[in-house]
Amino acid sequence: MSDKRPNIIMIMSDDLGYECIGVNGGTSYATPRLDEMAANGMRFDEGHVLPLCTPTRVALMTGKHNFRNYIGFGLIPPDEVTYGHLFSDAGYNTCISGKWQLYSYNPPDEMPEMRNKGQTIEDAGFDEFCVWHAHQTEEKGSRYKDPIIYQNGKYRDDTMGKYGDEEFCKYIIDFIGRKKDDDNPFFVYWPMALTHKPHEPSPDSPEFADFDPPTNRTRGGRTWAELEDGAFADDPRFYKDMVEYHDKIIGRLLDYLEEQGLSEDTLVIYTGDNGSPHDVCSMVHRHNEICGGKGKTNDRGTHVPLIVQQPGTVPAGSVNDDLIDVTDFLPTMLDAAGIDAPEGYVIDGESFYPQLKGEKGNPKDSIFFHFEPMSARNQARCIRMVRNRDWKLYETGELYDLNADLDEELPIFESQDGPEAAAARAKLKPVFAEMLA
Repeated sequence: MSDKRPNIIMIMSDDLGYECIGVNGGTSYATPRLDEMAANGMRFDEGHVLPLCTPTRVALMTGKHNFRNYIGFGLIPPDEVTYGHLFSDAGYNTCISGKWQLYSYNPPDEMPEMRNKGQTIEDAGFDEFCVWHAHQTEEKGSRYKDPIIYQNGKYRDDTMGKYGDEEFCKYIIDFIGRKKDDDNPFFVYWPMALTHKPHEPSPDSPEFADFDPPTNRTRGGRTWAELEDGAFADDPRFYKDMVEYHDKIIGRLLDYLEEQGLSEDTLVIYTGDNGSPHDVCSMVHRHNEICGGKGKTNDRGTHVPLIVQQPGTVPAGSVNDDLIDVTDFLPTMLDAAGIDAPEGYVIDGESFYPQLKGEKGNPKDSIFFHFEPMSARNQARCIRMVRNRDWKLYETGELYDLNADLDEELPIFESQDGPEAAAARAKLKPVFAEMLA
């Protein structure tokens, strides 16, 4: 390993829960490359995010709980400082390739007051970008076959017959190839399109060659947002193909790092943005079926895979059960890079980089969630909860015994508390005031 600051790659899959990965016990899908990544690095059993993509992405990129900077679904504040800015300012070569979807999400006839808000990809702090859904929702087009890709200020005109995440991976590999011999390290963010709806054939599906997604931005007078909800080519049977292809394409990037002698110099973090789709059920081991919980605040919505590798730094084949939440990624990466946050920049998360080096670190006793389901605070109920390994408490008073009731079907109210529940409530309740202070 060189003395140069580590390269860092942050990979986030879309709509893929903890139960989907083989090394986590999943048996519905073959994920040999992620299983291999875990064998070469560290797997976390308690990685948690928020139950929908925008809340997770805003927290991931800023290290802040959503009560500080969430302005609406599909939006990040236009003046927010992201890790694109932080790593660029620290001298890293920076690149984002994949899904953006954080500017002007709403179509014209839905909450028009939120139109043209959010942060443009040009202002997000990255030196280079190759993204899907950079602008208006009705202009986003396909993210899979024949993808609409906005690359460094221009829409590409060469994507017919190509596949979104393949193109995003190719761009990352090209970027690394151009920067690997630079005196400065690189930071790459790959927010994958896979495995989000619409569930479509992957390039490895027999149906892919004959599959013909519409090339127009609208079809039959309906917007892409409406089509995406299931009216067009959305068959859950393709979820398996999509999961397995996403595993394959991640393996392609890992292979490139190995071929170029970059593996030991590169910290690679893989996680998900929320639980699996509700119309997909997956097997864990032989007999346990778990149906996706995207949008739900129980474990099916928040529990995601978390795997990290850097040979020579992260102990191979290690498993960690510390509680990790989405705000912890930014401070961990800054810690790995030796970057101090700017004065006055608030970070709610805590670094788990010591754990990645095989040290005990400073594990959390509990993790806090602030979740605003969809558009804006006056449109959606804010949900706050705190959990430790055994219990979960909602700000509204419902307590759950996670060992007996992981799906949160049997709420325990304060009047029903036994000794154990009362002790758990007394321990968790003060966290709300502490976090919001």
